[in-house]
Amino acid sequence: MNAQPVSAESVSGVGSNIQHLLGPLDQIPFGEGRAFGIDGEQVAVFRLRDGNLRAVSGVCPHKGGPIADGTIDQQVVMCPLHQHAFELQSGCSTTGAKPLRTYRVFADEAGNIVLDMG
Repeated sequence: MNAQPVSAESVSGVGSNIQHLLGPLDQIPFGEGRAFGIDGEQVAVFRLRDGNLRAVSGVCPHKGGPIADGTIDQQVVMCPLHQHAFELQSGCSTTGAKPLRTYRVFADEAGNIVLDMG
């Protein structure tokens, strides 16, 4: 997995809903995550084994672990440092840590990952 955040390109904004083009979907293998640096924040984007995308805060609130390097299944990501687990859909911790922020993420018609920061 890739701990180095990749920069994103802002593509559109309506009100506070700013979307960022993160690049081609195939840069994230099935069952893995990547970190992206967006507007001074680190966001972890995961491509689940079924092809769905999930995006959460890229830094664990416990001790700053790199969430994108965590182990995932269809519902949970586990921080690689201290094994705190977070639901990918809601960001809620299943182990008592503070929750992660979640983001809307999808693949556009051209096969690019688009993150909505709204």
